[in-house]
Amino acid sequence: MLRGAMSFIDLFSDTSDLYAAARPRYPDELFALIAATAPARRRVWDCGTGNGQAAASLAAQFSEVCGTDPSAEQIAHATPAPNVRYSVQPAEATTFPDRHFDAICVAQALHWFDFSRFFAEARRVAVPDALFAAWGYTWFELTPEFDAAFDATIKHVIARYWPPQTRDLWNGYADVPFPFERLPAPELRIRVRWTFPQFFAYVHTWSATRRCIDAEGPAFFTAARDRLLPLWGEPETVRAIDMPMFVWLGRIN
Repeated sequence: MLRGAMSFIDLFSDTSDLYAAARPRYPDELFALIAATAPARRRVWDCGTGNGQAAASLAAQFSEVCGTDPSAEQIAHATPAPNVRYSVQPAEATTFPDRHFDAICVAQALHWFDFSRFFAEARRVAVPDALFAAWGYTWFELTPEFDAAFDATIKHVIARYWPPQTRDLWNGYADVPFPFERLPAPELRIRVRWTFPQFFAYVHTWSATRRCIDAEGPAFFTAARDRLLPLWGEPETVRAIDMPMFVWLGRIN
């Protein structure tokens, strides 16, 4: 699916501090793979950096990390690191020089971009044979009983409030045109250990959750909490949650 010019859709700035605290971290092996596959470890661009989760992890692998996001509020709450430089810029048109980055990464954000313009910009700022990496995750796995109750009380209730761009994410970007030389990618999972309040804070960061609350009020969210908590246990009980990921790797040549 190709997209023409589109304005920035800002669904996260109003909860950028909560977003920074609640979003899960990506596995370290992903960033080690990116560094090992890039032609060098000088500079990497983290497009749509949000709160800088990926940028902070890339900082351990590359000499310089440039994290960009069109949301000034997200950048204001981004994770600091000595070798990370954040800026408010759209992914489709940046001020970076030509042939600047050894790797270009997009964490859970590619579906928001204008694909044709972004891929053209990626080619412009990439060094020869630079690595392109994009990844995402969708739903979680806890227990069959909890997952079924969650689907009934939250997932199905908020379904009509998801922006249309999230369909690309749920499909693992299968319908997104991939213009680079495809490289094999491993199967990875995000594994988090959360209390119930931490889990529910994460669900609250979803754009569809907040849009549904704005439109219909918070009663469904409160009712879901009351139904799900007994299936979780004590609120401060730490539970292991798995989130399957999909990873795109490519060579920009």
